[in-house]
Amino acid sequence: MARTRAHVYVSGRVQGVYYRATTRETAREQGVDGWVTNLDDGRVEAVFEGSEDDIEAMLDFCHEGSKRANVTDVEVTYEDPEGLDGFEVRW
Repeated sequence: MARTRAHVYVSGRVQGVYYRATTRETAREQGVDGWVTNLDDGRVEAVFEGSEDDIEAMLDFCHEGSKRANVTDVEVTYEDPEGLDGFEVRW
């Protein structure tokens, strides 16, 4: 199965609202590899690797996020997969 990679920046109220933890849980449920982290400018950055369908599901999730989040923008860049294994929250 071909893998794809999406590099994502999410803007809005996405820090302090369990966005990273919910992203990790959702990615693991989807079988997507990668990572998620908070940025100093208030955005969340994430990388997802997996099948095209699973990546699209994660991108749909990113537009909603956790229940307490208020997403205003999602920027996506597609890149060559690097073979990530597992999904983690980076600090």
